Amino acid sequence: MPLVKRSLTLHGHRTSLALEPEFWDVVDGHAQAEKRSLAGLIAEIDDSRDPDDPLSSAVRLWVLRQLRAT
Repeated sequence: MPLVKRSLTLHGHRTSLALEPEFWDVVDGHAQAEKRSLAGLIAEIDDSRDPDDPLSSAVRLWVLRQLRAT
């Protein structure tokens, strides 16, 4: 499955994040439902992750927790 790469600004710095489309669907849907920006949601996930963990892994785990909570 190909990854979809998106560029974001987090805390004033440009970065890119590559995830499978299914993960982006959940992240986008959550951001839309909460009427917040994608960058804001990813920044929140970034702030809560262990600095040694890759951001992409933190987002995937966040998606898993969201799906388990429903």
